[in-house]
Amino acid sequence: MLARELNAEIEYTWRPQRRGFIRDTLKANLCDVVMGVPANFEMAQTSAPYYHSTYVFVYRKDSGLRITSFDDPLLRKLKIGVQIIGDDGANAPPAHALTRRGIVQNVHGYTVYGDYAQDSPPARIIDAVVNREIDVAVAWGPLAGYAAKRQNAPLELVTVSPQFDLPSLPFVYDISLGVRRGENSFRKELEIAIEHNRAEVDHILDDYGVPRIDRR
Repeated sequence: MLARELNAEIEYTWRPQRRGFIRDTLKANLCDVVMGVPANFEMAQTSAPYYHSTYVFVYRKDSGLRITSFDDPLLRKLKIGVQIIGDDGANAPPAHALTRRGIVQNVHGYTVYGDYAQDSPPARIIDAVVNREIDVAVAWGPLAGYAAKRQNAPLELVTVSPQFDLPSLPFVYDISLGVRRGENSFRKELEIAIEHNRAEVDHILDDYGVPRIDRR
């Protein structure tokens, strides 16, 4: 959609999203824009956000569960999956929220990295819900929504609550396009293209199962 709007020829640069991803792609001039970076991302200049998404609880629809909050007492008894990020196995926000509540022993970590000879390593946490290895996953919404739509079992995706766990742990993020610093004109072109095609952008996000929080 962006290439069509800018009358440009599109090429894709594929790299595992590990440490050095921006350095080896955007900063190395192997690509011109990175999709889906957090707004105010330090390693790139970011556009105005084009969607706002959230972490979600994911469980099988036939499980009988109705988990909506980190404060649900059932989370102390269920097998919970959380995502592990970074080369050093750092914890994502849901792991911190559960730890604050003393929910530790029944939590299982699933790396967003993995064996890239396999299809979509980050989707293993959603596979684990389908296969009943865990009862509920707490996963980043865009990944969870995309993977859930491609499973052979119906899954429930529920926005986590609270959206902001005091004192400083957000679960809802503004998502932008990332370009090289100093490329202000190009960033503005992309922002205009997004705004001119807002309905199509929303359709693409819906098609990929991206859960969104309307903050406009």
